[in-house]
Amino acid sequence: MRKALRWLLALAVLIGTLSTTAGAATAAGDEPTDIEDRLLSIPGMSLVEEKPYPGYRYFVLNFAQPVDHRHPDRGTFRQRITVLHKDVSRPTVFYTGGYHLSTKPSRREPTQIVDGNQVSLEYRFFTPSRPAPADWSKLDIWQAASDQHRLFRALKALYPANWLATGASKGGMTATYYERFYPGDMDGVVAYVAPNDVVDAEDSAYDRFFARVGTKECRDRLTAVQREALVRRERMEEKYAEYAAAKGYTFDTIGGLDRAYEAVVLDYAWGFWQYSLLKDCDTVPAATAGDDALWTSLDTISGFEAYTDQGLDPYTPYYYQAGTQLGAPTIHFPGIDRHLIRYGYQPPRNYVPRSIPMRFEPWAMRDVDTWVRHHATRMLFVYGQNDPWGSERFRPGAGARDSYVFTAPGMNHGANVAGLVPEQKSLATARVLAWAGLPQATVDRAKPLAPYDARLDVREVEREPALRPRVAG
Repeated sequence: MRKALRWLLALAVLIGTLSTTAGAATAAGDEPTDIEDRLLSIPGMSLVEEKPYPGYRYFVLNFAQPVDHRHPDRGTFRQRITVLHKDVSRPTVFYTGGYHLSTKPSRREPTQIVDGNQVSLEYRFFTPSRPAPADWSKLDIWQAASDQHRLFRALKALYPANWLATGASKGGMTATYYERFYPGDMDGVVAYVAPNDVVDAEDSAYDRFFARVGTKECRDRLTAVQREALVRRERMEEKYAEYAAAKGYTFDTIGGLDRAYEAVVLDYAWGFWQYSLLKDCDTVPAATAGDDALWTSLDTISGFEAYTDQGLDPYTPYYYQAGTQLGAPTIHFPGIDRHLIRYGYQPPRNYVPRSIPMRFEPWAMRDVDTWVRHHATRMLFVYGQNDPWGSERFRPGAGARDSYVFTAPGMNHGANVAGLVPEQKSLATARVLAWAGLPQATVDRAKPLAPYDARLDVREVEREPALRPRVAG
């Protein structure tokens, strides 16, 4: 009887195995082969539109994400992503900008270097990737890293070759945070111009930067414009009021036009070095220039829209994070008479609607910095010599492995591998190719694999909000 039972059990297992094998074969035979169909076969993925580009297929998609990755049963939201598809056998670059996601086809520098695919992700809470209703307590660096982790897991089977994370400025920070929380996902990280504000209240590095950057002549010229704009405050604010009325701009969040005007003026020197080069000092007007010339320069570099309600609203998630985890720098203005400055750099709390609660977490950046110093592996940080955001930067320490920090001479917030000195450029390119899992002969050549495409390859400076405040923790 026992022998008969054992025989029947063995037969049942055999039949089950055969059925499973047959079912798998059938499923494999039915598996879609077109890349669009394969993407849309992923649970939670939906198509917004396809925008073909020569040599690629480009998709704008939505991916269903939990509002809270700790409690995935408590609702989902649709997060916007784009896929620049080349071939499933190529490496894939995972790009995060840290803000809104453009739906125009583009290729980041590491994608050009490895001639690969590119998956780009919009940061949570930037519209349209915002849960409704918005629980702002679920906007933090761990939740955002978990968005990336979940999307990576969904796409890894489709793109099985090596993956690299990248991003610039807040996007570089985002790529770094992702590596800190999910170090097993990526095969390498290329973080451009990523600030690292470890101790929010200690910002002397920025004062040292502004005391040395460029030339004394250029620094003095920028300070003179700021001082003169504050001396002429009354009549310049009349011009500002007319400008705001014509465009329908309001100042409820910041607390008035006067605060907004001073914020624009105090941003001027920072904005210049962030987005301009030393040669552009010739475009800075003299302090004796007329009101219109001062206005035009301030508007071009700082932007008079920036601190209106309409200018602040799209970047509420950034200001919220600056005031809860990221921190934000401040600088002093020794060349401007103290009595001319009424508010100084204002805290992020002043740029977020009061209906949204905020509480600063000073341990968040310390944790990431400690991890990078002791555990960074296959990470490349690129900074610009004349970019103020590089004053406080990531610095892999003795515990790091195969990780590097390079500075592009004379470059601003648009610093990249192409702008490094030749030796560092070759080393950085070779490491990116190696991390992408490409053959050693390719690594040794240390050259980008895809030719430069002026329409596709993004080289302009990452545009950020104008705000550079010190967080009042």
